[in-house]
Amino acid sequence: MALASRLVSKSRQLCGTQTILLREHAVPVRFFAKEAAPAALKGDEMLKNIFLEVKKKFETAIGVLRKEKITIAPEDPAAVAQYAKVMKTVREKADLFSESQRIQYTIQTRTQDIPDARTYLLTLKEIRIKRGLTDDLGAEVMMMDALEKVEKEIKKPLMRNDKKGMALLMAEFDKVNKKLGIQREDLPKYEEQLELKIAKAQLEELKKDALEAMETQKKRQGRI
Repeated sequence: MALASRLVSKSRQLCGTQTILLREHAVPVRFFAKEAAPAALKGDEMLKNIFLEVKKKFETAIGVLRKEKITIAPEDPAAVAQYAKVMKTVREKADLFSESQRIQYTIQTRTQDIPDARTYLLTLKEIRIKRGLTDDLGAEVMMMDALEKVEKEIKKPLMRNDKKGMALLMAEFDKVNKKLGIQREDLPKYEEQLELKIAKAQLEELKKDALEAMETQKKRQGRI
């Protein structure tokens, strides 16, 4: 039970920021109505409903984990793949976000009212840093350089409602993607790779915790 609870709660995000940015530009971000509480509910009733919803999701997740076999071996690709599969089942059964969906939702809510492209890109960078994500390929710098090129061409700051200017920027982003060797049609593959990285990181943490717990238990037994 304790292990199952920790599996539900642990989450570490490890991916290149280019995957997030590509997903944001290539595919419309979905709105998740399930995240919003009904406006008509009063404070106490709303909190009660939120608590019951969270409790239901947690119990559903625990139910799945009790039935599944998990091998805590982050060094074994097969164990990592199996763990990722189990956690995907947990998310589907408990109606939870995947990491990529959670990142998309954060981007959508944080940037929807931003009028200009520069602030938008800077906000994406801020989100990446706060979530502990890395930009191993240097995509951010290349995208900002692309924006500089477009703004120099149109001779004014690029606004997101400027269809012509944004089309120019998207064309430049396509060039960036090509340099990075990233194809839009491969986005599902990138998301799968992200989930595998997360699964491996979670297993590494669980293995570390398990070894620490065993060591602590040994020390306690040695004092008896």
